[in-house]
Amino acid sequence: MISTASGARSRSRLSPRATVRRNSFRRLLALGVGGLLSMTGVVALSGPAQAASTLGGSAAAQGRYFGAAVAANHLGETPYVNTLNTEFTSVTPENEMKWDALESSRGTFTFGAADRIVSHAQQQGMQVRGHTLVWHSQLPGWVGTLGAADLRAAMNTHITEVMRHYKGEIHSWDVVNEAFQDGGSGERRSSPFQNKLGDGYIEEAFRTARAADPAAKLCYNDYNTDGVNAKSNAVYNMVKDFKQRGVPIDCVGFQSHFNSNSPVPGDYRQNLQRFADLGVDVQITELDIEGSGSAQATSYGNVVRACLAVSRCTGITTWGVTDKYSWRSSGTPLLFDDNYNKKPAYHAVLTALGGSDDGGGTRSCTVSFAKQEQWGDRYNGKVTVTAGSSAISAWSVPVTVGSGQRISATWNGTPSWDSSGMVMTMRPNGNGSLAAGASTSFGFTVMTGGNTAPPALGGCTAS
Repeated sequence: MISTASGARSRSRLSPRATVRRNSFRRLLALGVGGLLSMTGVVALSGPAQAASTLGGSAAAQGRYFGAAVAANHLGETPYVNTLNTEFTSVTPENEMKWDALESSRGTFTFGAADRIVSHAQQQGMQVRGHTLVWHSQLPGWVGTLGAADLRAAMNTHITEVMRHYKGEIHSWDVVNEAFQDGGSGERRSSPFQNKLGDGYIEEAFRTARAADPAAKLCYNDYNTDGVNAKSNAVYNMVKDFKQRGVPIDCVGFQSHFNSNSPVPGDYRQNLQRFADLGVDVQITELDIEGSGSAQATSYGNVVRACLAVSRCTGITTWGVTDKYSWRSSGTPLLFDDNYNKKPAYHAVLTALGGSDDGGGTRSCTVSFAKQEQWGDRYNGKVTVTAGSSAISAWSVPVTVGSGQRISATWNGTPSWDSSGMVMTMRPNGNGSLAAGASTSFGFTVMTGGNTAPPALGGCTAS
């Protein structure tokens, strides 16, 4: 029996989100398979977006997400939340999903802080990356005291309980984090898992994760693997072996923590590409670059262009929103300063993503999403576009569906698609003019593929 602390959930209890899904399904059964479920609640998915594109909206137009690491205890700060909601389309809990936060005592799971981040992301139509299931650091003390058999059982139980709690709600999981040593040896890092379970613990963790949530992307994540070196070669060889033997691995995360002593390597893009050529997605998972001014901006732009040059580079996450709360705050490594002002690096990223910054034009629009009719294998969604304080003549809204989903029909708009088929950009069907404060809407049908999560909307771009 898995016991629970305050705010936690046992195996036999479902979270409020899961309860809603289960109760909705029961109502569908009561109405019959062909019955309709009317969902009347409207969820706002993005804040105001000026005619100048946002990071998330620009990335979505390129078929990528642009995310940030988020701390639950900052979600009560208005500038933090406004910046997060306006600029980003994906979140990664900074510490709230690590082992010591979720299972500080064996068998007792506390999800409250992590749930808060996930709920906020869902309300904003953002994707969520899960970080991290198996890592040598931030482990509660009891883990290191276990013998091999107990440790294996504890690892598999932890993976299973956490992933089942968030089943269908996490886009990608960092299943194993930082398992290789730095330096030229290419050896595995000493840890309770490595020392007691041997090399096979990584494969076992991935197989357990696949069983717990078959729809989630399963990633290996590490640092100092951004260029071709002994450590990245060791990770490459492991991933190649996994793909050849059918071990479930979908993606590799490159943390990308850079500074003047460890700059963006010259072979960064080539390194991302060689991993992608193995048949896995690559993600930039913890990007921050110490510095300021044009040098920092150039480095950020180079990272973004490298990702865009690799078709399987699916997204970028900065490790934080503002320099004020960065783990490297003295190095001012992020895109927004302590007062949430956009830095030169922000503009470099926006330009690299193909966006534009008009200096804060007055034309704007907002979007909101409502799930409407729902059947067992699909649902209809409605997006409402509302002009800001000035009239607009055109608008566009990127819509990204989740893993396993696809859009089968659209109406009241003209869609275009990226090469993956996962990102639809909707534009007006004919005249796109809206008076100040006026609204229009478009709709689509999502085939769920077992994933009932709402789509992620990028920023609304107006002109």
